[in-house]
Amino acid sequence: MLADRVRSGAVARPDLVVWPESSLSTDGVDPAVDRAVDALGVPFLIGANYEAGATDTENAVVVWNPGTGAGERYAKQELVPFGERIPLRAVTQYLTPFVALADFTPGTAPGVLPVAGTRVATAICYETAYDHVLRDGVADGGSLLVIPTNNAWYGRGEMTWQHLAMSRLRAVEHGRAAVVAALSGASAVIRPDGSVVARTGLYTADTLVEQVPLRTELTFATRWGAWFEHGLALAGLLAAAAGYLLRRRELSRTSTGA
Repeated sequence: MLADRVRSGAVARPDLVVWPESSLSTDGVDPAVDRAVDALGVPFLIGANYEAGATDTENAVVVWNPGTGAGERYAKQELVPFGERIPLRAVTQYLTPFVALADFTPGTAPGVLPVAGTRVATAICYETAYDHVLRDGVADGGSLLVIPTNNAWYGRGEMTWQHLAMSRLRAVEHGRAAVVAALSGASAVIRPDGSVVARTGLYTADTLVEQVPLRTELTFATRWGAWFEHGLALAGLLAAAAGYLLRRRELSRTSTGA
């Protein structure tokens, strides 16, 4: 356990501990988690299936503080179709055995959490594929990216490495260090330049303890978001249209001259 390694002096006491997506199911009351957090005496960010009500369950990241237990949480906004929500149930019941699963309740608030004396921007699993999730968290003051994930559904295929690559991209995009905590691996610590300074293997019980920089300045990508991408796409379309019209005019002149 990390607590044993800290007590023995093998590693320094961290300022923050991150657990992967779906580490546990909870309604915010869990004495076993309380004991684990209290043993280290530092806050945790815990990926959990959070029972927010009689019928509402969120895929969430929960701030768990020593002495006081569960605090603020972020609920995943972009739920995975057929994994976390079932679209068009009346039709899809004939296409997938997972239709009997209840939908997670999506979150509506930006993924930024106050913890360990700073603000952390968080995205859960494949939310890294969506520009707005981490951008909103960083724009709202996130100085570090925390990305809990559970890639076990994808086995030992390439999806795990694809997700890690997307997390590296987001680190560069926003100029932030990133901590990827993966239930089945690969967990990683990523510098703001996208370099991986520490990584676990797949399906290997392990703990990473690393120092990461906290940054507050906003990159061009964070400030302007997708507008720059949309502008480049529009410029490309206009250039293609202009090239087509000029080509047609040239062909028309050639035909008239002949």
